[in-house]
Amino acid sequence: MISDYRGLPKNIYIIFVVQIINRFGDFVFPFLTLYLTSKLNLSFATTGVIVMVASLISIPGSLLGGKFADKLGKRKVYIVAQSIAGILLIPCAFLNTPSFIVIGILLATFFNAAVRPSISSIIADILPPNKRQLGYSLNYLGINIGVALGPIVAGFLFNHSLPSLFIGDALTSFIAVSLVIMHVTEVNPISSEVAIAEEENDESGNVLKVLLRRPRIIILLLIYIIYSFVYIQHRFSLPIMLDNRFLVQGPEKFGLLMSINALTVIILTMWITNITKRFKSLTNMGIAGVLYAIGFGMIGEINTFSLYIVSTILWTIGEILMATNFGVYIANNSPRNYRARLSAIGNLTNSLGGALGTSLMGVYIGFMGINAVWFVTFLISCISAILMFSLSILTSREYQS
Repeated sequence: MISDYRGLPKNIYIIFVVQIINRFGDFVFPFLTLYLTSKLNLSFATTGVIVMVASLISIPGSLLGGKFADKLGKRKVYIVAQSIAGILLIPCAFLNTPSFIVIGILLATFFNAAVRPSISSIIADILPPNKRQLGYSLNYLGINIGVALGPIVAGFLFNHSLPSLFIGDALTSFIAVSLVIMHVTEVNPISSEVAIAEEENDESGNVLKVLLRRPRIIILLLIYIIYSFVYIQHRFSLPIMLDNRFLVQGPEKFGLLMSINALTVIILTMWITNITKRFKSLTNMGIAGVLYAIGFGMIGEINTFSLYIVSTILWTIGEILMATNFGVYIANNSPRNYRARLSAIGNLTNSLGGALGTSLMGVYIGFMGINAVWFVTFLISCISAILMFSLSILTSREYQS
């Protein structure tokens, strides 16, 4: 299992460490709501608008980051964007004017979003198609190790040394950038003489034309919106459900389930990748839809917390399958000179699905109640899984014909 990850290019291991450092040091955004309300004394309405803008601003950041990564080079864009994001947070540690602090945080969010398509496409550029699932799973594991450890430190800094929250976030960005500068070389697949697969040949035209020539990617992106609609319920509907079921113990139970989610990712990612590497990416994503259906669907029928733990483990395995296969499929079916832009569009569809999942479910809960959510998520997950398996079968037939 671990042996599968041996022998990968050095750049992949460096990116793994970089992701741990980056996500470990992602101190500010997870505590943004608390910071705005309890430290800057902003109203809940104003805070809600700022958090929404922070989410929306990541969309153009990701799209522009992807475009410049394809044009100028992924490594260059990563170094510049991550450095600017870190620099923007430093003044926030010393300013007393809320408007300036908010502007700094929003701009840093924009540049942080610009980084992500670069990292994803660097992995695809370095590795051949048959190794990309390993690369993406290692990257995903690094992200979750950082996410699991970072909030512990961030919580301490938030309560005891608020300026250090911003300085620590910036410092970890600079450490990550230093590692990339020293150890990661620019990979330029555009200059390669021969593409590994026909789908990866260079193309011209705008990104919309490239997508229209790849209807399978368009179909996948549409299905991915549904998957993201369902997945966001673990942050939106699940805490409401736990509050309803366990009353004052709800927040504590939710925190425990999120810890179980992170531990499941850390413990099972390599094992699941090893088992599923023989299957096609689309098939694995179809299985993820089934696990979403069971994991989220059962929430409306259970009463004991132990079954909530089982539910969390099931949908987390689905999350692992999506995280380690979606990017692989996009990379394997993208022109080399459009890889980062298509990765950014993948991020956009994820954000769109999440936005629809919170807004529409919020209205639905208002009319039908929280218990009615889970049958809907079960039904939607089943439909999306069927669509994903159908796309997998259709793709296989196209290759055989």
